[in-house]
Amino acid sequence: MIKTIKVLHPEWSDGWGGQEIRIINEMIAVREQGVEVFLACRDHAVIKQKALENNIKVFTLPFRGNVDFKTLFILKKIIKEHSINIINTHSGKDTWVGGLAAKSAGAIFIRTRHLSERIRSSRTNFINELADYVFTTGESVRTDMIKYNRIKPEKIKSIPTGVDSDFFDPGNYDKQLCRQKFNLQDNEIAIGIVAVLRDSKRHDIFLKIANQLKSDFPDKKFKFIIAGGGPEREKIEKIVTDLSLNDDVEMLGHIENIPELMVALNIFLFTADRREGVPQSVMQALLMNVKTVSTDDGSTADLYSNNNFLISNPGFNEVYSNTKKMIENLNNNNFLNKSRDFVVNNFSKKVATIKILDVYKSLVE
Repeated sequence: MIKTIKVLHPEWSDGWGGQEIRIINEMIAVREQGVEVFLACRDHAVIKQKALENNIKVFTLPFRGNVDFKTLFILKKIIKEHSINIINTHSGKDTWVGGLAAKSAGAIFIRTRHLSERIRSSRTNFINELADYVFTTGESVRTDMIKYNRIKPEKIKSIPTGVDSDFFDPGNYDKQLCRQKFNLQDNEIAIGIVAVLRDSKRHDIFLKIANQLKSDFPDKKFKFIIAGGGPEREKIEKIVTDLSLNDDVEMLGHIENIPELMVALNIFLFTADRREGVPQSVMQALLMNVKTVSTDDGSTADLYSNNNFLISNPGFNEVYSNTKKMIENLNNNNFLNKSRDFVVNNFSKKVATIKILDVYKSLVE
């Protein structure tokens, strides 16, 4: 008899970025394959509403800290009452209470490490070593956790966030109509970034590049588009004003129609310098065959294959050099190779779901 797989995802974070989007999409994908899924989060977390909108059972818990006995005991009760097989944790606080609850209640403990920031095991930071299995979002993160967290190689797998290759299919969108939707003129070179507005994404460098491009290419007309919401909006708006870019920069806030924006762009420019796994927005741009310039942060290099985009160390100088090179070769169709097929075959949601299910089954059955 095949055992029913029931997975509870504790998530401490209140925000709505790549990590939270991955959790919801992953839950929906495995549910379609017969897995029962549950979410435990704080009451005011954005992910709670997203889960409810997708008919996912939600448990509201305080998650006050790493040593939160109230949350730990409630999680143990949930595991017992709902016959949960697997606890899959994500952030620091939920990994401590979720991992300890799983271990004490006899459930399987899976830890997903989303960020590329290195963490080291110690006598007071040992929770990752207790995991029965670890998922990472890129190969560099996997390598670091084997080295610094004493994770056995056979118990850790890199599974980058799967992107919906059917949704992100350039064949489904009309470029001219999409450019009209974003008020782009035919002669404008549209350069965009899709990212949560936080320090690590380095929108300041994006805007510094924008300012330098205007200076170096005075005969060209640019439009710089920033899509995404987050805590740094006012700071970014001030930089726009300080650089006198108000007429050149469009801040869209959070958008749902990312494929339409990607189709409208001439260049996708990603400037993050820390905390990345395999960036979802870079995957999305490559799926849409958008000419892409990116920093080599985290496991971004996992996406590089056969000269499919320009990649460099983080920081203004090298990223600007590549962006300038891209402008100079904008009409050269042989400058870069298209990478949709590579991303579909290695980073699509279907591929990621199969890998996750294989691990679930190996641990439960």
